[in-house]
Amino acid sequence: MDAVTIPADPDPTTGPTLVFEAKTQDHSVAEDILGILTGTFLVSLGLHLLHAAGAVTGGTAGLSLLLGYATGWPFWILFAAVNLPFALLAVWRRGWDFTIRTIVCIALVSGLAPLHDALFPISGLQPLYGTLAGNLLAGVGVLILFRHRGSVGGINIVGLEIQDRTGFRAGWTMMIFDVLIVALALLVVPWPNVVMSAVGAILLNLVLALNHRPGRYLGR
Repeated sequence: MDAVTIPADPDPTTGPTLVFEAKTQDHSVAEDILGILTGTFLVSLGLHLLHAAGAVTGGTAGLSLLLGYATGWPFWILFAAVNLPFALLAVWRRGWDFTIRTIVCIALVSGLAPLHDALFPISGLQPLYGTLAGNLLAGVGVLILFRHRGSVGGINIVGLEIQDRTGFRAGWTMMIFDVLIVALALLVVPWPNVVMSAVGAILLNLVLALNHRPGRYLGR
């Protein structure tokens, strides 16, 4: 019987390896534009469903909805006004590139709100379905914006800043703030709607916490 020759272990410096080198690849300008348009559309559509369901959510969007219920003012005006202080924070802590993207996102969400009202009137929406679907759409939209270095302002900026500094996930930070905002809804919204809103806000933040982790996504 012929002898069996066992090959020596390959040189780790020259032999094949299953370890892939992690490389980042920036998004192109066209990809960023499409991503921001897609993300803001989903966020605004989700907020449209939430408004039709009589619900709120977390973040400055939820606060704007809440103020709208209390005052009757249009959502797009309140959303732009509430986010102004956070835009100033973005200039200071995140730089002009992120800030410009965020201002564009805020403007698009504000601008799409009356468009949805005019082109997609909703009546007879089941409140729980509208609340869950609205938060899910908004969460996916915010996630897309994060991927393209944008946000819809507000608590998103605070969450990203804390995540960059401490590693504490942005989704968990926003969930803490969202609990406070949803709790304030008890002053304006019937308690069954507040309960639904709380469940929906948790769903939104789970989408972010489970899919937006430092080091997992290498594209920029």
